Formats: sequence, C-alpha cells, structure tokens
Amino acid sequence: MKQLLLLIFFIPCFAFTHVNATTYVCPPCSHSCDTATYRQPGVCAHCGMTLAGENQRMSKDQKISVCFYLYDGVEILDFAGPMEVFSYAGFKIITVAKTKAPLLSQGILKITPDYSIKDAPQTDIFAVFGGSDEVATDDPEVISWIKSRDSTTKSYFSVCTGAFILGKAGLLDQLTVTTFHKSITNLQKAVPKAIVRQNVRYIDNGRVITTAGISAGIDGALHLVSKLRGKDVAEEVAKQMEYDKYVPEQGMDLSHQELSKTKISNNQR
Repeated sequence: MKQLLLLIFFIPCFAFTHVNATTYVCPPCSHSCDTATYRQPGVCAHCGMTLAGENQRMSKDQKISVCFYLYDGVEILDFAGPMEVFSYAGFKIITVAKTKAPLLSQGILKITPDYSIKDAPQTDIFAVFGGSDEVATDDPEVISWIKSRDSTTKSYFSVCTGAFILGKAGLLDQLTVTTFHKSITNLQKAVPKAIVRQNVRYIDNGRVITTAGISAGIDGALHLVSKLRGKDVAEEVAKQMEYDKYVPEQGMDLSHQELSKTKISNNQR
C-alpha cells in the first residue's frame, strides 16, 4: 500500500517536471548550431545569437522583423541600401525615431517614422545607421530605450557610424567591429573595450554585425539575409538589385568563435 501511494505521488511530479522543462534553441543561422539545444536561456555558444524557447524557434518561412532607428541627418544610402535588401528578402521593416515628427535625411529626404520610441513594437533585428549619429549618441533617453530592448532583440546591425550608437549602448564591448573608414580611430576611442578593424566590408560577431561606410551596408545586409534565409536567397536578392559588388569574402565572419563572454556550452546537451 505504501509503495502504491509513493507511485501515485511520484508519477504526477515526474510528469509536471517533464512537461514544464523548457528546451532552448538557436534561431536558424545556417550554421551547425541550428540543431543545438540548451537547458537554459542565454546566447548560442557557437554563433552568439539569442536563444529562444523551442516553441519560439524562427522557421525559415517565418517573417523576420527589423527596426530601422532613424534620426535627423541620417545618411540616405546607409539605411536605404539595407532597406532594399531586407525588403526583397521578405523581412518586415518598421521605421522608428525619437518622435513621430518628420525628420530630414542629409537635408534632402523627408521621412515620417512609423513609430516613436514610446510605442515602437519589439522586433527581431535592431538596425542603426550613420550620419549625424551624435543626435542619438548624445541623447540619454534614446540610448536607454535601445538598452531596454536588449532582452527581445535577436540581432543588432549597424552601418557606418551607426556603430557609435551601439557602442554608446554598451553593445560592442569585447567585440571586433568596424565603421566608416574615416571614423576608425574615433570609434576605438569611444569604445576602448572593442577591437576596431579597417579595410573590411562587415564584421559578424554572431549577434552583432557592424559594417563599414555607406554602400558596405548592402554587403552586411546581404550577409545577414544569407545567415537567416540562406545563401541562395542572398544571391537572388543581390541579382534582383543588380548589385554585383557583393563578395562574401570581403567580410569577416567571427560568429563561429566561442567568445568567453557568451559561452554557455556547459548547458548544451
């Protein structure tokens, strides 16, 4: 009788534990870690992307959302190039600024943002761009807002001096990054804990991708599409855009490196 009572008590407890055990996985990135599983939340030890619950795994057919943070004086091609790439790849793009008031890009193009930082929805990717980047870096409210989105942001993407914005938010520490060729020294001073490289179109750290100036944003965006949707999709987008400059080897992919900051391989099973 005693054994029966213990069995009756044990089975529900085991079932409850088993049902509620969450498995965490890496979002599809076309690397071997696509099939890896983890016992705890965090970031992938191989590519650095934020882990998601298995029931939240992003499928190849799932719509990927991107937040383009814009500001007065943002460089047109910095955001327009990647916007074209992500649009052709089928990503959902939203534009966000500090307020919903129209802003002016390079004194030429007037833009009305979809959202302000007060009502912008969460997205998979957060993208920032160069130009008058001090408008964002010198605004504590904007930097605080960027930091507040970190737990739900899977990837960060910067073009040109947009890297200064990510750096101000503390997102480039311990990473190898790049920026506009005339701003290499200044970025190294602004983010002393990062390694700033020149003469490279883009650098992929796993969760964070930074690119060189202006047109290099197209290369970085194509790389991100290749990572999330596959090389064939990226090549098709480049062909559609008649962009024959895309040479993946001109970028630096460090996403396979196991950075001590993100390594959680002891949780892998």
